This record gives sequence, C-alpha cells and structure tokens, in this order.
Amino acid sequence: MIVSRDRVTLKMGAGGHAMRRLIGEVFLERLAGPEMLAGDIGLAALDDGAAVRIGDQWLVTTTDSHVVHPIFFPGGDIGRLAVAGTVNDLAMMGATEPVMLTLAVVIEEGFARADLERIAESIRIACAEAGVRIMTGDTKVMGKGELDGIILNTAGVALTSRVIPDRGLQVGDRILVTGTMGDHGLAVLAARGNLSLEVELRSDVAPINGLVRAALAVAGDGITAMKDPTRGGLASALHEMADKARVGILLEERAVPIRPDVRAVGELLGIDPLHVANEGKVVMGVRPDRAEAVLAAVRAHPLGREAALVGTCIADSPRRVVLDTGFGRRLLIEPDGEPLPRIC
Repeated sequence: MIVSRDRVTLKMGAGGHAMRRLIGEVFLERLAGPEMLAGDIGLAALDDGAAVRIGDQWLVTTTDSHVVHPIFFPGGDIGRLAVAGTVNDLAMMGATEPVMLTLAVVIEEGFARADLERIAESIRIACAEAGVRIMTGDTKVMGKGELDGIILNTAGVALTSRVIPDRGLQVGDRILVTGTMGDHGLAVLAARGNLSLEVELRSDVAPINGLVRAALAVAGDGITAMKDPTRGGLASALHEMADKARVGILLEERAVPIRPDVRAVGELLGIDPLHVANEGKVVMGVRPDRAEAVLAAVRAHPLGREAALVGTCIADSPRRVVLDTGFGRRLLIEPDGEPLPRIC
C-alpha cells in the first residue's frame, strides 16, 4: 500500500520509525538549533526530555500530551497516565525528584462533570505517589464534535546532579527490564474492543521515579542509559537506544517477562507484546559488574518484582536488535508505528 507523504497518518504519531521520520523532517530541520552549552541535551537528541546545566545541577524538563481511548481503562485512566508519563520521562534522564508539573486540559462541550472530577482525583492520587504537585495549568473548552472527549497536556521540571541520556549504551552492557512487557497497550485494546476474555488485562500505568531512584542508589555510574518502552514497546525502545549508541543488542526472547494472559491475547490478535506500549516499566543499560546488584534493588521494589536481565550490548550488528529465540537468531524488526493508536 502506498501512503501519501502529503498527509499525516495515525502511525506517524504512534512511536517507531514513522514518527521519528516525521519529527525529523518537519520539526528538527526547523526548530533544533545548537545546544547552549556543550553537554546540554536539547530537541535534536530526541531524548525523553531536555537537560541544561545550571551550576553543579542539571535542570531537566519534559512535556507530553495524552489522548488515550477509552479514557478509563482497567488499571488507570487518562489522568493517571498523564502524571505517570511525565514523571517517568523525567526519571528516564536520572531526575527522580520532580520539582513541579503543569497541567493543561482541553475539554469537549458536553463532557460529563462527574468524569472530569474522577480524572482530577486520579491526577491527585498519582501526584501523591510520585511526590510532586501541579503548580500551574490551563483549561479550554471546545465545541461539541470538535474534540473527542478530553486531551491532557502535562509538563515537568526536575533537578538532578547527573543526567543519563538514552544514547549511553556501551558494548558489554546488560539490558534490564523492570517488569512484564505489553500490559498497558493490550489492556487498553481489550477495553476499547469490549473483548470477551476470561481474565481482565490491567494496565501497568504508574509513576516509577521511586523505582529508578532505588536502582540509581546501588548503581553509582553503572546505569548507562534508560528509556521507558511506551509507544512502539520494547522493540522500539531498544532500536532507538541501539541506533543512538551505535551498538548491537542481543535480546534473549525467553528471558523477556510477559504475562501469560497478555501473551495469549497477543497471539489471538496477531500482535507481538514486544511491540506494545508499557506505562510503568523501564529499559536500562547496566554495566556488567553492576547488573546483578541493580536487578536485586529493582526486584526489591513493589513495581519491579518481575524485573529481568534480558540482553547484552554487542559489537556485531551495530544499530540492530538481534532476537535469540532459543532455536536460532533473527533480527527484531522495529515497528513502523504502534499497532494500537491512541493508547497514551
């Protein structure tokens, strides 16, 4: 199928290669200027946020918009998703102590006030879990039919003494995931399609700055890169990290934790859980001499009990992800776009 380059398609906003190509061709060419100081992380880095050195600290900022459908799903809702997504993006850069969040709300005329209050309460609870407050915001109302319910935009600010870019992988690093893959995306899909399942899939959406804090406390400088496997899932996150660091990644398929019900639903629908979004997990690159200590620290945290070491950075196959199935090896293809649009 030939897709016109004259129009934006859903896959261009759903993670993976298509989204990065759109960003590069439309925005980076026009907006990405030189960094203010050597070492600053700006728009061109396409990291989870930006970082600017101020004295002996790094000021880290990030922003995100949230358009999940349905708005309420097992395990969470758009409000919890907005807080967790922003706090987690800060944490991916080593900034686990957020200073503040902003919140902008765009509401469709006729949206139920009870649902709006439910979302606001969810935001309050998620902020309490993350140890952060909403400090400023904005509200707009659009006409009936001009918007599909509600859109939330959040931005976050944090300070950290060490910033961790997602391009820092080195040959020999172990790849650690902090829990099961594919939970959020398939839970949202099941809720969206009203699938008749014997089990209820639940999203993993949660602020994970406390989990990252625990890992950093034992790792020292042993954590070389982090990324949350949201849109495009684990496959997209690993491809982006490998490409930026110019290393290969050997991923051990049998080591990747996937819940049996998620695997079963994925097989039923023909969707690989490795390509599906997570909203409460981290992918870490860890120096080999610190890998077991970091794994133990992560497993000791309530959100990391199913963490696992799943791969190794290699010199062969630079910028590619090689999947070891236990029966042979093949390239793990990066999704061109998330198979499930509007999940975050």
